[in-house]
Amino acid sequence: MSDDSTPHTPDAAQPGTPSKPFMRVVKSYVLRTGRVGPGQQRAYEQFGPRFLLNYDASTLLDPVAAFGRQAPLIMEIGFGMGGATAQIAQVRPGDNFLCCEVHEPGVGALLKLCGEQGIENIRIFRHDAVEVLDHMLPEQSLDGVHIFFPDPWHKSRHHKRRLIQGPFVNRLARHLRPGGYLHLATDWQPYAEQMLAVLSAEPLLQNTAPADGDGYAPKPDYRPLTKFENRGLKLGHGVWDLVFRRV
Repeated sequence: MSDDSTPHTPDAAQPGTPSKPFMRVVKSYVLRTGRVGPGQQRAYEQFGPRFLLNYDASTLLDPVAAFGRQAPLIMEIGFGMGGATAQIAQVRPGDNFLCCEVHEPGVGALLKLCGEQGIENIRIFRHDAVEVLDHMLPEQSLDGVHIFFPDPWHKSRHHKRRLIQGPFVNRLARHLRPGGYLHLATDWQPYAEQMLAVLSAEPLLQNTAPADGDGYAPKPDYRPLTKFENRGLKLGHGVWDLVFRRV
């Protein structure tokens, strides 16, 4: 659940052909400053070798080697401080969660949760998710993608920085296996409307929301309410979930 995301516009590639690298003009995040606390630093030292994966642009990821088992692979892009990510992994022990975040305190916090709570189905890239997709994951290799509460970039002149744009969604869709899903969530209605329009325009994706509804999905049971989200709901703020499947 990160607010550190900005859009990245990939080049298109034909299915079944090697992916072209993204232009390195904008990344999938804005790097926020933040101090790594003593507990997080200890988590890096104690649990990093177990849960952190090294980014290597020349090598495709072997999920079985990384997780020690074969299981559905879910990618999370931007997990903030990792609390909700840890909860999701615990209620879905049969899935493997490949999590990307560049915010060092957040990575340290999730490492701490994984180590102290014995969460074995999480692995973490402390790296730009776009480059991980670009170089380390082949198309049709993911069973799901989670992007929760990306930065809405409220000002109109900053909308181009939003992560959820057509070319990036197409890239995500091509990395999903048929039947795989893309789950987005936001608490900013104008961004929810843009997300719905962008996902609906992607021919590789199909909305799972009820046909007689507004296009938004009921919150899946596996996604927990964050403290921030609970506070917003009590103040009457909305939260919108979108769940689309790869056709």
